[in-house]
Amino acid sequence: MSRRTRSVRREIDPDPKFQNETVARFINYLMIDGKKSVAQSVVYEAFDIVAEKTKMDPIEIFERALRNVSPSLEVKGRRVGGANYQVPFEVKGTRKQMLAFRWILESARGKSGKAMSDRLASELMAASKEEGGAIAKREDVQRQAEANKAFAHFARPRTKKRF
Repeated sequence: MSRRTRSVRREIDPDPKFQNETVARFINYLMIDGKKSVAQSVVYEAFDIVAEKTKMDPIEIFERALRNVSPSLEVKGRRVGGANYQVPFEVKGTRKQMLAFRWILESARGKSGKAMSDRLASELMAASKEEGGAIAKREDVQRQAEANKAFAHFARPRTKKRF
């Protein structure tokens, strides 16, 4: 039993346009300095561009992009007997979603020239087709986890021997 209590997750209201909680989380993650209206306009413009270019539902493209970018494994540093090991762990629930958000936005922000909504739209479309910077990041993390499979036995907590 751990000493700390689990943190309570706040309920997030769905976004006003699509009534989708995942989109609302994405808007919150994109937001800088509390400027939610700016973040909303960027996301909605990006969705309009996606709808215009693909002739498909932008929410469907967004969710497919998130599914494609979400990692199943990641590595965490674990100190065992004076040595640091990169131990592969399975990625759970909301962390999977947050990593996908982070990588998509990182990749979109890394591009230069066009408006953020254009960059975000192109990154979402690329991710939905399993290409682009966010997908490269996911594959890099997965590759790292695969390379360190030998240290997976360090992932399990050690039990104390009783005499």
